[in-house]
Amino acid sequence: MRLALERRAERSIAIALLSPVIAIALTLVTGAILFALLGKPPLEALRIYFFDPLTDPWALQEIAVKATPLVLIAIGLSMCYLANAWNIGAEGQFLIGAITGGWLAVVTHGTGAGYWVLPAMMLLGALGGALYALIPAFFKVRFGASEILSSLMLVYVAELLLDYLVRGPWRDPKGFNFPTTAEFDDVATMPVLIEGSRLHLGAIIALLVVAAAAIVLGRTLKGFEIRLVGAAPRAARFAGFDDKALTLFTFAVSGALAGLAGIIEVSATVHHLQPGISPGYGFTAIIVAFLGRLNPVGILIAAMFLALTFIGGESAQISLKVPLDLTKVFQGMLLFYVLACDTLILYRIRVMQTQKAVHGAR
Repeated sequence: MRLALERRAERSIAIALLSPVIAIALTLVTGAILFALLGKPPLEALRIYFFDPLTDPWALQEIAVKATPLVLIAIGLSMCYLANAWNIGAEGQFLIGAITGGWLAVVTHGTGAGYWVLPAMMLLGALGGALYALIPAFFKVRFGASEILSSLMLVYVAELLLDYLVRGPWRDPKGFNFPTTAEFDDVATMPVLIEGSRLHLGAIIALLVVAAAAIVLGRTLKGFEIRLVGAAPRAARFAGFDDKALTLFTFAVSGALAGLAGIIEVSATVHHLQPGISPGYGFTAIIVAFLGRLNPVGILIAAMFLALTFIGGESAQISLKVPLDLTKVFQGMLLFYVLACDTLILYRIRVMQTQKAVHGAR
């Protein structure tokens, strides 16, 4: 006998809405078991990881800081995924946005440039991310190449390019041979919203992007086109929509938002270019997009939860002496449960007898 997936005649809307909550609950239960296996008190570990940061004003601000790039990247990814275009390389587009926007900060360093520098950096970051995302999109529509593989491989190209630049032509001559550029000038750094904190203007930009995406997807013809092409490509072509042009459009928007997230992160929290400027925001944003049901408001909530895992992971590392990589384990488990719940919403598991079993019964 074997297990098979059989498509359900109809899916429950209530269960579809509750599935992210179920996935989070299963992640917490699995996390408790994992902590017990590590010899840590499960309830105390979960409290430190997921609940203590919510009672600390500094931690709440840091959650907003961590959620900002996740929201921007995930909004762009959601447009791709709704259109059935699979951009997996947002991490590379994030880094290219940081590079192209950071270039202006490097070349204007110490020149006394005006306040036009930061807006120009953001524009260059978004443009660089969009152009980088169009590479796998072009290969898909022109040659039929898998955008999953090409966008993913371009991540490593971006990482190596950043590494080369900060170790070579852009390295700070006064940086004691560390692989980093010079610190950005004040006109090239993102303003903070609260004095003495790291909460910056990028958080407001992320909220504006959420509102804009909700309007585009819910109330415009372009939003309808994105949904129709993803759900019924034949019907979309019959209606006159060009799925290839839409692939290019969604990849460009996704790359632009990822690039914008990259330059915002660098100008707001890092203040220079160096290897490892991202803890994996581009990959974590994939989880955020699906946990948020590809809905802008849902993505905002999901990003706050995933940001909580970053802050909680740092607290658990200090308090419980657990490795920081445990955060990635939690995020991986969450993605697994989200996809598992989505699968069981659309399909039911059936036990089927194999051909040998049927003949044996005869």
